[in-house]
Amino acid sequence: MLERKITEYLINWKNNPKKVPLVIKGLRQIGKTYAVKEFAKSNYENAFILDFRKQASIHSIFEGDFDIDNIILSISALPKENRIIKDSKMIPYKTVLVFDELQDCPNARSSLKYFKEDGRYDVICTGSLLGIEGYRVSKKPSRGIAVGSEEQIEMFPMDFEEFLWALNIDKNIIDNLKLCIDEKKEFPTFLHEKFLDLIRKYICVGGMPEVVSKFIETNDLVEVRKIQNRLITDYKSDFGTHLNDNNEIVTDELERTKIMDVFDSIPKQLAKENKKFQYSVIDKKAKSRTHESAIKWLKNYGLIDICYNLSTIEEPFDFFSIKNQFKVYVSDIGLLVAMLDKDVPFKILSNDLGIGKGMIYENLIAEALHKLGKPLYYFSKDSGLEIDFVSNIYSKTYLVEAKAKSGNTKSAKTVLNNLNYKVNNLLKLTSQNIGVVDNKFTAPYYSAFYILNK
Repeated sequence: MLERKITEYLINWKNNPKKVPLVIKGLRQIGKTYAVKEFAKSNYENAFILDFRKQASIHSIFEGDFDIDNIILSISALPKENRIIKDSKMIPYKTVLVFDELQDCPNARSSLKYFKEDGRYDVICTGSLLGIEGYRVSKKPSRGIAVGSEEQIEMFPMDFEEFLWALNIDKNIIDNLKLCIDEKKEFPTFLHEKFLDLIRKYICVGGMPEVVSKFIETNDLVEVRKIQNRLITDYKSDFGTHLNDNNEIVTDELERTKIMDVFDSIPKQLAKENKKFQYSVIDKKAKSRTHESAIKWLKNYGLIDICYNLSTIEEPFDFFSIKNQFKVYVSDIGLLVAMLDKDVPFKILSNDLGIGKGMIYENLIAEALHKLGKPLYYFSKDSGLEIDFVSNIYSKTYLVEAKAKSGNTKSAKTVLNNLNYKVNNLLKLTSQNIGVVDNKFTAPYYSAFYILNK
């Protein structure tokens, strides 16, 4: 069983007397349904699951009036495969209902308002395409989503700490790392070297639960890559999909092609010295007006994250973000590595990545920010000045530089020495141990999961 951080969130949600139905969105195959089912088994006496993609016939339960007693009666009559806990019964205040792939049954989502008002049954929903605008292209009037009828949370692939848990790394050691960061003192050298090895493995494996499980089972990166490639193929099968008037899944082939073009171009985009996304890398004829919607689709799907350039380094960052200047990163580092040459994992493990190391370690830090739910920003000028990331850490504005080893931070020094920028703090994430010189904080990139959330 893989331990996930979302479990603590679910426990707090359950214990809230004013809770509303919970909607968990996120990329496919990141463990949403598994985490919810395990939570249900441990925290409820009765638990039912409705998979709206697998069991299309159950959509009819939500076609009539949203009478909760009638809906509950229909669910209670479903076969045993719909019971997460054996012999589950519909007992008020002791039962949880799990609505899986919620986006495929819009009426079920509309019913959440009435489950909230009724209050006798807890409802947790999951969906891998919930963030896609226009996923339901039906011209029929929708019964809508009532304001305040649901609580939304986004789930991500496993972060580095969850990866460590899966490998049974002693949590006391992880806590010791956090303490060293808080006190800004060096992590013991032998542990530092061990964690550098672990983060390189994480870069190759990533945080997809099935991939992590295969790595633990086999310790074989060839087998790991097979699953990563299958997952990428599965994701591509979702590109451009929608629900039609009959709630059937259909594909817009033109949109699918554009989404595919954008996604396949990401390694080339990141391999450039200037990692700003350029439509010309896709095709000479590609423009913002032809492919901007494809980028947005991938972002909403959860497969990429977008890092916007800032016109100046000042908060609120979103106000100063330049929406047509951005970088694109893959939301799971293991999937990015799987898109590269087959010998890349070996080079990563041997710490001999060559010129490609920049894109790998930048994406690693972008992923860490993404999995913390933090928006991504960077700072770049035509003069050649470029800061990898700008973020709020320790309640202050920090320049964040990602370096595979030690690395030069010439641009950061330029910004720090320029009083016009009003920023005084630098976090350099490298292979070096923890260290502080004045306002410059150096930390190993394996600490990003913790330090970027401070």
